[in-house]
Amino acid sequence: MAKNKSIIKIEGTLDDLTFYKGKDGYLVRTKGGISKSRIENDPAFIRTRENGAEFGHSASAGKMLRRSIIDLLNDAKDDRVTSRLTQVMSRVKNNDLTSPRGKREVAIGLSNLAGRQVLNGFNFNANAPLDSVLLTEFTLNTATGEINIALFAPLQHVAIPQGATHVSLQAGFLNLDFATGAKDLQLSNTVNLAFNGFGGSVTLTPAGVPAGSGNSLYFLKVTFFQEVNTVQYPLKNGAYNALQLVDVL
Repeated sequence: MAKNKSIIKIEGTLDDLTFYKGKDGYLVRTKGGISKSRIENDPAFIRTRENGAEFGHSASAGKMLRRSIIDLLNDAKDDRVTSRLTQVMSRVKNNDLTSPRGKREVAIGLSNLAGRQVLNGFNFNANAPLDSVLLTEFTLNTATGEINIALFAPLQHVAIPQGATHVSLQAGFLNLDFATGAKDLQLSNTVNLAFNGFGGSVTLTPAGVPAGSGNSLYFLKVTFFQEVNTVQYPLKNGAYNALQLVDVL
């Protein structure tokens, strides 16, 4: 690897040289490595092909889940949610104990309790894990997807970001078949409260029970707002919002 000290900074490939910008400046290296054709056909790379196939499947499963909850996810995610979820899906796939290597599936992994436990509790915004935002217990009715928080007092039960004046809570109940892609997301009412010490029961009830024969996934979302002249604005584009998959069956 060599550094490019020319006043002309190039990025890209020229003949057998690749120019790119790294943390140490503009660098250049020769093209090399194993050809794609060899990786795809040489028996010596069968494990590489198996790993690649399963990685692609895990990435697709993560994308399927993200797209299924886009209405919840849009303002409650971090920059690395795609890669983090792919890693988790790969661990779920490892719980497929029947398929041959290279063909293990997330859907089969989720048929096992151990596979579901891997996915359970996933936080879509690593900068705001639910347990660090919502400082009280809640109950989940897995038959209806209803989430209840008894005697909820925002001032005591929420880690309040600087500048926030209001907090909203919403639940989601998703049925997702990872084998076919069939999905149905049912959202609850949204409860919006000011940080004024209010104490009472909060009930979040999805509009209905989602249809389908896939896995049941339950979500709880906490979002923050700042009120200015009676209008509530999202706080810092959702940087402090939490979204967690609280259970999976």
